[in-house]
This record gives sequence, C-alpha cells and structure tokens, in this order.
Amino acid sequence: MTRQMVVLLGCLTFPLSPFPFPGLSAQKRAITFDDFIALKSVSDPQLSPDGKWVAYTVTEYSLKDNRGTARVWLADVATGQTRRLTEGPGSDRQPRWSPDGATLAFVSTRQNGSQLWILPIAGGEARRVTNLPDGVSDPVWLPDGRGLVVTSDLKWPADQEIDRRNGDYPTEARIWTELMWRHWDDWRVGKRQHLFRVTVADNGGAKDITPIDHDAPTIATGGDGDVAVSPDGKEIAFAMHGDSTVADNTNVDIYLASPDGSGVRPLTTSRGADNTPRYSADGRWFAYLSMERPGFEADRVRLMLVGRKDAKTEAGTVVEATRGWTLSVGSYRWCPDSKCIYAVVEERGRDNLYRIDVPSFRRSVVIGNSGLNTNPSSTPDGKAVVYLHQSNTQPAEVWASGRQLTHHNDAAVAALDLKPLEEYAFVGALGDSVFGWILKPPGFDPARKYPLVYLVHGGPQGAWTDYWGARWNYAMFAARGYVVAAVNFHGSTGYGQKFTDAISQHWGDYPFEDVMKGLDVVGRLPYVDSTRMGAAGASYGGYMIYWIAGHTGRFKVLVDHDGVFNPLSMAGSTEELWFVDWEFGGTPYANRALYEKWSPLNFVQNWKTPMLIVHSQLDYRVDLSEGYQAFTALKMKGVPAKFLYFPDEGHWVLKPRNRRVWWGTVLDWLDQYLKPGAPATGAR
Repeated sequence: MTRQMVVLLGCLTFPLSPFPFPGLSAQKRAITFDDFIALKSVSDPQLSPDGKWVAYTVTEYSLKDNRGTARVWLADVATGQTRRLTEGPGSDRQPRWSPDGATLAFVSTRQNGSQLWILPIAGGEARRVTNLPDGVSDPVWLPDGRGLVVTSDLKWPADQEIDRRNGDYPTEARIWTELMWRHWDDWRVGKRQHLFRVTVADNGGAKDITPIDHDAPTIATGGDGDVAVSPDGKEIAFAMHGDSTVADNTNVDIYLASPDGSGVRPLTTSRGADNTPRYSADGRWFAYLSMERPGFEADRVRLMLVGRKDAKTEAGTVVEATRGWTLSVGSYRWCPDSKCIYAVVEERGRDNLYRIDVPSFRRSVVIGNSGLNTNPSSTPDGKAVVYLHQSNTQPAEVWASGRQLTHHNDAAVAALDLKPLEEYAFVGALGDSVFGWILKPPGFDPARKYPLVYLVHGGPQGAWTDYWGARWNYAMFAARGYVVAAVNFHGSTGYGQKFTDAISQHWGDYPFEDVMKGLDVVGRLPYVDSTRMGAAGASYGGYMIYWIAGHTGRFKVLVDHDGVFNPLSMAGSTEELWFVDWEFGGTPYANRALYEKWSPLNFVQNWKTPMLIVHSQLDYRVDLSEGYQAFTALKMKGVPAKFLYFPDEGHWVLKPRNRRVWWGTVLDWLDQYLKPGAPATGAR
C-alpha cells in the first residue's frame, strides 16, 4: 500500500446492449464493457525542447490478444494536429526527446523484449540500441545527445547458491536469506535493478554504472522518475535505499555519481524517503521530493531545493519550497528558464497544477478546479503549459493551457450518457468536515428510487478523485442502474496532512464513523432506496468491507477485493513491513493489542451479509491467504459467499479478459441482492 494507492481494479459493464432506462436520450446510452475496453488510454506527454511538439502514448486494449498495445503519437502544439509516429510490432512507450529535438528515444517490445530504440524525427527507420537480457525502462538522455541512462534488472549475484544446487538439472526453486524477496507482483530473489549507460553509436552497448548490491534506483518508496542527469553531464542523481535491509524502513536517499558511475555519494541523509531528483536547466538548483518522518510512506511530500554553483543561496544549502503547506506535491517539472516549477498537487478530490516561483517560492494555481491535471511541462517561451487532463466524464487527453490538443476518445464518449460527479459534505469524525462524491445513473429520473453502490477507497492514504477510473470506474457501476457514492474519510489525501494522519492506528473507528455518517446523508436522498444498499472496496477498502460486515447490517450485499482480514497475518506476509509497523504502532510482536483491536477476524461472529471475495495469486502486498481466511469464515458461518480467484493477477486486475470476468461477476453479485429478479448476464 502506498500513498498513491487509490482503490484500483478491473473494468465494466454488462449487458453489451444499451440499458432501457426511462428518460435515457436516444442519442446517448449507458456505457457497456465493450465501450469501456474500446476506449484508448492516452498518457505520458513529452514536450519537445523547442515546445512545438508533444510526443505521447496511446494504448488500445484487445480481448482477442488479452493485452494492451501502445503506440507513440505526435501532436502539434500550435494546431492540435496529430499523427501516429510508431507502428510496432510489439508495444511502444516512454518516448523521450533528445536534447536537440532531432531524435526520439522510446522503449519497444518489437524485438528481444523491452529494449531501447531511437527514431529520427525528420524521417527514417527506428533503430534498436540495447539488447539487455531483462529489457530496459525509464530512458534519460545525456546532455550531449550521445547516449542515455536506462534502468534494467540483472541477475545478482552472478554466482548463486540455487545454481550450484541445481547443477545440470534446473528447477523453479528459489533460495533467499533476506527480506523483500518479492514486491507487488514481482519476485526479487536473485536480481537487482541497476542503471546502465547506453551509447547511441554502439548498438547493444550498455555499461552497468551502479554495480552495487542495491536496487538503484529504488524499487520501493520511489517517486515520479528517480534518475536525473545534470545539464553539464558531469553528474547523475538517483534515489536509492541505502540500508542493507530495505523491508522495514523508508530510508531512501538521493545519491550522486559521475557519469561512469564512480564516486557514488549521498546528497541527502534524512531517515525519511527522498526521491524524484530534478536539475534546473541552468544548473543552479537541484530539486527533490521528501517525506520527513521515517517509516511513514504517506507523510506530507515536500518540495526541496539545494543550491548548486552560482545559485543565489549558498551552495549546498537545503530549503523547502513548500514550507507552510499542508498538502503534498505529487510530481513536478522545472520551467525551461529555471525561474519556476510546475507542481501537481492533490486538493479536495482533484489534481491542480501550481506554479512555484524560484527563489521567492510564491505559488499560484495555473490549471485547476476540474478533474485531474498531471504531467505538466512548459514551452520555452512560457506561453503554454502542456499537461494531461481527465475527469469522471472524459478519459485522459493531452491539453495545452486550457485547450484540448488530442481527441482520441471524443467520438466514443459523445455517444455515452455520462453524468458528472456531484460533491457533498458532512460533519464526520472528530467534528471535521468530510467530503464525498455522488454519481447518478444514466437516464436519471428524480421521481424514482435507485439502489446504491457505496465505494470505499484503498491506501488507506488515498482518495476518490474526479478521474476516469481505469479499473474501478464510477460510470460503469452507475450504468447498471445504481446511484454511486464514495466518501473521502479520515486518512484520505488532498485535505491536509493532519486529516491524512488520522487513520494511522485508527483503522476501525474514525474512517468507519465517516463511512457511516456519509451513508446517512446519501441514504436520506429522495432518489436513493435505503433498503437496497451495497458496498464494495479494495485493499484498505477491502479491510473496511470486512470491518463493515462485523459492525453493521445496513448493507444487503458486500464486495471485497484484496482486503486485509487479519492484520496479524498480513504483517507476516506482506513485503513492505514499514507499512504495518506504522499503521499499527509497531510490530505485532511489540504491539499485538492494536492489531487485535482493529482485526475484522475478531468480529466474524456478527457476519450475516452476503459477500463476494476477489483475490489473486500474485498479490504480494495483501497475500491471497487473507481472502482464503475470510471466505472460510463466511462459509463456516453459513453466510452466502462467492470467491473469484485470478492466478495471473496481482493487487489489481489488469488483463482485458480478466477485467471482463471481474465486472461481470461483481455486477451480477450486486444485482442478485439489490435488484432481485434481474437476470445474470454472464461474460458476453
């Protein structure tokens, strides 16, 4: 669980034909799963050095191929004209402009896995420049344009015990002696993540410049890009977990090294997590993001600046550019003239773009008050800010200073009846103002009463935002004829750090009070049928579903995805141990009482509500055994229950076919109890 984790999952809606809701316009219809999976995913906009072009990726999903395929596109900032730049085969992603703007580097799976390719913009064929066994990611150009730094996994150490024991008869066995042997859905035994310097002129030439027994950059508590190169090319910065043990602390620091990897030295030495290094274009400043409190992955994220040569502050002096703020910086980008920084700041369910002047640190909103606005970059003349914008009614597209540049989903969205989110507020736990969202179904009739689906987000330090959900999509639930409500309870991000902090060591009281008070407000709405209400959540949201089952009978049906059922067993089976240590005030050996206090296991005797449990084999954050335990408890109690298991998914359901099964199963389960008599649609 991380500070960025919102409730995430599959895709949605059945049946495949329009739903016959009274009042639904003949021109617009409810979204179906086929509509949803056909929408294109626009991401990763990269502004050219001259500010005239934006390279970005467009991903299309296929049930036939059971995967998404990405292509690199190009948009003219002035005219908005677009064209596809790459044709595959394979998938093309992470486009990055060379310093002179003449060449585009990108990562492609067209040959030998995910390798680095370069493409001349003026014309010509793409050329592969790496052939590393485990592929590459996150390319960063060197200032002279002669090479790049990439990230790649490699076997570490070269000589391993399991190889000696296998001899001539290889097995799938693994041997390990350290913690963090797996992470998210990835086995980390016997490998490290290192930085490689790639020379463009040498096809396949790559040198490991971090040949040390650490993941460099870090694989845990990282930021939004953890590698940077100084403008003069004399220094490389990267975020690395410097401790010999990494599973029980968040001590990530920024390290500096020479371009050949020599002279590795720490720039930061705090015990909290420091990441996302960035140099100003003039070389006078070095910036990074920092969380102050050790062991807390959801602390306020501060923007820090370090004076370098010729800076107006003494070289080496560290200053916080966001001092006095209660909000966090999610990501940021320097202005080309080095006089400002554009920062993404989550604020009351939206992502706003702030301009922070340097060195005065005066800040102002430049893009905000609607949806999520991310991935900012400024043209050299400062006249336009290019960014990615999305909302509950629009999948992500590239925009430039309030003007939509790309239109990959406009025609598809125009045919759909998508209602905007409506914000509501109430007084919750501790007398604090708590905010939530309401979404009405297609063809909404205020004279009718609708069943309610109540969503609980994960994290727990996350939030429901005004976004186009790639997995838990509000509109997809609403399309089935439900009013959808979601509350940003104590612990949610975007409402100040004190509000976020409130959930730690209080998993079952303040958030539950907010959830129930928010339900009171929604349940009194004239168009909501308070006798037909269901709740669904994932990760911490799944924990809350288990907790709800033992503390209230107000819901007729529950859906739990990857939930924490027994915090004691979670503490011994998860990989990022600092998370449970912080959230429950220490290890289970030292503070067992709090683990027991907030354990849904201890309230199973009260369980009566029918529940669907979804859990996956490759979920290493919340182990599959949590779902097994809860399902066993339901069956032993005689409560109606169903288990949906995916052997090939992790904490999220990502593959198109699995997403289709997920949504069909989830929605039919809700219908079974909230709309008796509704036919099951199956997986058409």
